[in-house]
Amino acid sequence: MAHPYWPFFGLVIRTPRLELRPIDDTLAVALAPRAELSMFPDKTSQFQLDWLSDPSPEKERLSLQFWWRNRAELSPQRWFLNMAVLVDGEPAGAQDLRAEAFPVKRSVVTGSWLARSFQGRGLGIEMRHAVLHLAFEGLRALEAHSSAFEDNIRSIAVSKRVGYEENGRELSIRAGKERAAHLNFRMTAERFAAVRRDDIEIQGLEPCLEVLGLG
Repeated sequence: MAHPYWPFFGLVIRTPRLELRPIDDTLAVALAPRAELSMFPDKTSQFQLDWLSDPSPEKERLSLQFWWRNRAELSPQRWFLNMAVLVDGEPAGAQDLRAEAFPVKRSVVTGSWLARSFQGRGLGIEMRHAVLHLAFEGLRALEAHSSAFEDNIRSIAVSKRVGYEENGRELSIRAGKERAAHLNFRMTAERFAAVRRDDIEIQGLEPCLEVLGLG
């Protein structure tokens, strides 16, 4: 059943291998410790912001504040939907979907991370298919964007395997302090139609549409 005040708590994107669920407080507490620099082979951060190098519990507290802030500021003009990746019910990582002026632009941006113990099992591709299904089938997006630092081989491989097209290169900031090249990728609705899967289910989206300005 839809939550009477915050319908996103009832949203589920389900594939044969995992689920995506918006991060509530219970999931936040379970998921926050999973984000560590050990997610990356050489412990080099692949994020633009630097929080993974902070000691516990500051690192976990920053994660909770980030998720709380995005939930509190969600509006049709700008939304940042943070979802937990659940594998056999266990929090394995996070999959984000964000947009600005979506009712007009119909464009979204995705981002994600996966705990080290869940890597190497094809779950990165599975969660990307899941979030794209939400974007294109559920929200009727026209395009989706993703990006990665040029040395983030795993993320780039996921984008290419799923079917994105390369969309330019730009300079960015790694971990808030280091200049690094960023590669951009783009998926259109037409390209998604060619890779769309029939084994992904969206549950509880209808009550969320009004909050996103799509009712």
